[in-house]
Amino acid sequence: MTMISSGSQARTGLDHFAVKLTQAVIKKRWFVIIVSILFALGIVVNARHLGFDNDYRAFFSDENPELLAFETLQATYTKNDNLIYMVRHKDGGNVFREDVMAAVADITEAGWQIPFASRVDSVTNFQYTYAEEDDLIVEDLIGDPSALSTQAYDQKRQIALDEPLIRNQLLTENATATAINIVQQFPQLESDETFTSAKAANALLDQMRTDYPHLEINLSGVSMLNHAFAESGQRDFSTLVPAMFGIVLILTFLTIRSVSATCSTLLVILLSIFVALGAAGIARIGLTPISMSSIIVVLTLAVADSIHVLLAMRTNMRNGFSKHDALVEAIRVNFLAIGITSLTTVVGFLALNFSDAPPFKHLGNMSAVGIAAAWLYSILLLPALMSLVPFHVKVKAEAEQKPHFMTTLGKFVVGHVNKFAVVFAIFAVVVISQIPRIEFNDEWTKYFDESLDFRTESDTITDYFGLYTIEFSVPAGEAGGIAEPAFLNKLQDFTDYLRAQPHVKHVYSLTDIMKRLNKNLNADDPSFYKLPEDRELSAQYLLLYELSLPYGLDLNDRIDINKSATRVTATFGDISTAETKEFLDNVRAYIAENFPAEQQAMPTSAQVMFTYITDRNVQQMIRGTIVAIIVISLIMVIALKSIRLGLLSLIPNGLPIATAFGLWAILIGQVGFSIAVVASISLGIVVDDTVHLMTKYLRARRERGLAPREAIVYAFSNVGFAILMNTIILGIGFAFLMMSTFKVTVDMGLLTMLSIVFAMIYDFFLLPALLLLIDRPQKTLKGDENVQPLAHA
Repeated sequence: MTMISSGSQARTGLDHFAVKLTQAVIKKRWFVIIVSILFALGIVVNARHLGFDNDYRAFFSDENPELLAFETLQATYTKNDNLIYMVRHKDGGNVFREDVMAAVADITEAGWQIPFASRVDSVTNFQYTYAEEDDLIVEDLIGDPSALSTQAYDQKRQIALDEPLIRNQLLTENATATAINIVQQFPQLESDETFTSAKAANALLDQMRTDYPHLEINLSGVSMLNHAFAESGQRDFSTLVPAMFGIVLILTFLTIRSVSATCSTLLVILLSIFVALGAAGIARIGLTPISMSSIIVVLTLAVADSIHVLLAMRTNMRNGFSKHDALVEAIRVNFLAIGITSLTTVVGFLALNFSDAPPFKHLGNMSAVGIAAAWLYSILLLPALMSLVPFHVKVKAEAEQKPHFMTTLGKFVVGHVNKFAVVFAIFAVVVISQIPRIEFNDEWTKYFDESLDFRTESDTITDYFGLYTIEFSVPAGEAGGIAEPAFLNKLQDFTDYLRAQPHVKHVYSLTDIMKRLNKNLNADDPSFYKLPEDRELSAQYLLLYELSLPYGLDLNDRIDINKSATRVTATFGDISTAETKEFLDNVRAYIAENFPAEQQAMPTSAQVMFTYITDRNVQQMIRGTIVAIIVISLIMVIALKSIRLGLLSLIPNGLPIATAFGLWAILIGQVGFSIAVVASISLGIVVDDTVHLMTKYLRARRERGLAPREAIVYAFSNVGFAILMNTIILGIGFAFLMMSTFKVTVDMGLLTMLSIVFAMIYDFFLLPALLLLIDRPQKTLKGDENVQPLAHA
C-alpha cells in the first residue's frame, strides 16, 4: 500500500490551511483544551441571568398589531389575566344547595387573598338589584349559604338563570356547574409573579378539594396558562435533555466504538451548549418551551461534526495511517464540508429572526451561537483531545477489507439511477400536492400535553363554560355618550347579533345592566325590562348603581373613565382558528355596516392574537426563508466552485421540506404556528447531507480523476455511513422534541425530523441522478486540468 503524508495530499489552499491548523492544534493541544474550556466557562456564567418568561404575550413581538390593540383595551379597562374555578357536585345535580354554595362562598372569599387579585365574581357575590319602594337595593345574590331554605335556593336559582350576566358565564343553563372568576393585575415587577399566583391558586384548590371531597373542583384561566408555559419548559428541560444526552452518547459510542472518542464528543457538546446558554444570558433572553428546545438542537447538531471527523479518522487508521496523520487527514477532507454545513445551518436558524414570535427568534439565535461554537470545537478542541486520549483501530490490509455496505449501496444506486429518480420524483410530486390540505389551528388551551394539569383542567371547564374571549371597546363618540339611547340601542342590537353567532356561549354587555336597572327603578315592573329612552335618566341609573356597588365590583371593567366607551365581551367554547376567523370576518362586516365611523370597534383579545399568529409568522418567515435560500445558494456556489452544482443542490435540499409538509397533511392535517419556522430550520440542516456527498464527489472527480459514476460510489463509500448515522442521531434528536409537553415544540420536532429523514433519502437516491445529468463523463470540472490522482484519500 502506498502511503502519502497528509501534507502532500493538500491540493487546495483551504486544504493546506486545514492541515497546518490541525498540526498546530495538536502541537499546542493543552493550550487549546484549557482555552476552550475557560472560554465556555467564562460565557456560561452569564446564564444566571436567564429566567422563564411566564407570560403568553412573550409569543408576540412589540410591533404585533393584535397585541398593541389588546394592550390598548387593557389600559382602558382592566387586564384579562384571570383564574377560573369551576364547582359541581359529583352526583351531577343542582348546585343551588348549601354544601355547594358554601364551597363557592369560601372560594370567593379566599380568592380576594390570592396575590394580585383585583376582582372576584361568583353567583354568591353577584350584585343582585331590586326595588324596595323608591329605593334601589344592591346586595349579594347569596349572602350566607347556611341561612337559606330549600325554597329560597330555588328562588335564587331562578333569578340566576334569568340573569344574562350569570347564565352561561357563572352558571350553566341546567345549573349543574358554577364558576368563580378571579381577575388579576400583575405589576410585572418580578419574574416570579405568575408562579406566586399559581402556587396560591393551587393551594386553594387543594384545600377546597380536601374540605369538600364530594365536589368536583377545577382550576384554569389565563394566569394558569402563563404558569403552564414555565411548567412545560421546566419539565422538558428536566426530562428530555438528560434522556437525549444518554441516547446521543449511546449512539455515538455504537458508531465510533470508542469510550475516549465518545467522552471527547461529550465535552464538545457540553461546551457548545454552555456557550449558547451564556450568550442567551448576555442577551437577557426569556426562556420559553420553544427557546429551551435549542439545547436539544445544539446537542444533536454538535454531534454531527464530530461524527464525520471521528469516522474519517477511524477509517484512515484502519487503512494504515498513523494516529497523527489519520487525524490531520480527517480534518483536511472534512474541513470544507463541516464549515459549509455549519455555516448553512447557522444561516437557517438566523433566518428565524424574521419571525414575529420572539421565542422563535430566541431559538434561532441560541441555536446559531451553539452551532457556531460546535464547529469551532470540532476543528480545534476535538483534534486536541483525540491526539491526547487513547484511540485504537485495527489495521487491515486492502485485500482483507470487505466492501463497505455503503459502497455496495452506492453501486446499486448508480446501477439503477434512472429508476430511482423516476420513483422518487413521482413520490415527491404526489406527496407535495397534498400541502394545501393543511389547516392552521392555534387553540391555546391545546398547546399543552394532557400530562399537564392545565390542559386537563381547561378541557373539563371548556365542556361547561367558555375559556376563549373576544373583546370589543365600543366608543360612543363623546364623553358620557354611553347613556345616549341611540347608542344603547345600537349596542343592544350588536349584543343580540353576537349571541346569535355559532360557538358564542355568553356575551357580557352594559345593555343587560341598563335594562335591569330600568326595571328595578320602575317598581320591578317586567314591562320596563328595556333600555331607558332618556339620556339623563340612563346617566342617573348608572350613577346610582355605581354608588351602591362594593369595592372591587364596580363598573371600571365595563366603562372607561369618561363614560365615552363600553366593553363588550363574547365568550366562546371550543372553537378552531378557522371558525374564529370566520366569526371575526362576519363581525367586522356587521360593525362596518351598522355603526357610524366614530362608533366602530375592532375585535381584540388573546384569542384574536393567537388566531392570526400563524398567518403573521408565515408571512414573515416566507421572507426569511427566501433570504436563507439565497444566502445558502451563494455559499454552496462559492464552496463548490460551480454555479451548476450550487444551484443543483437546491433540489435535494428543498424537496425534503416540501415532502415533510405533504406527509403531515396526509397523516395529521392540522398544525399550529410552528409550521412557519420549520422551513428555515430544516433548510439549514438538510443541506448537510448534500454538502458532504457533493464535496466527496468533487474530491473524487478533482483529486482522483474518477468518472462521475465512480465518484458517486466513492462518495457513498467515504461519507455514506456518516450521513446515515447523523440522520439517525439528528432524527432521534428532533423526534425527542415530540415528547415535549408543548404542542408547538412537538410539531416543530416532528416536521423537522421528517425533513431530515427525507433529506437522506433524496440525497441517496435522487442526487446521484441529478449529478449524472449535469456532469457528463466527457466534461472536465473546473480545476481538474492539473489534477494528479492520489494513491490514497
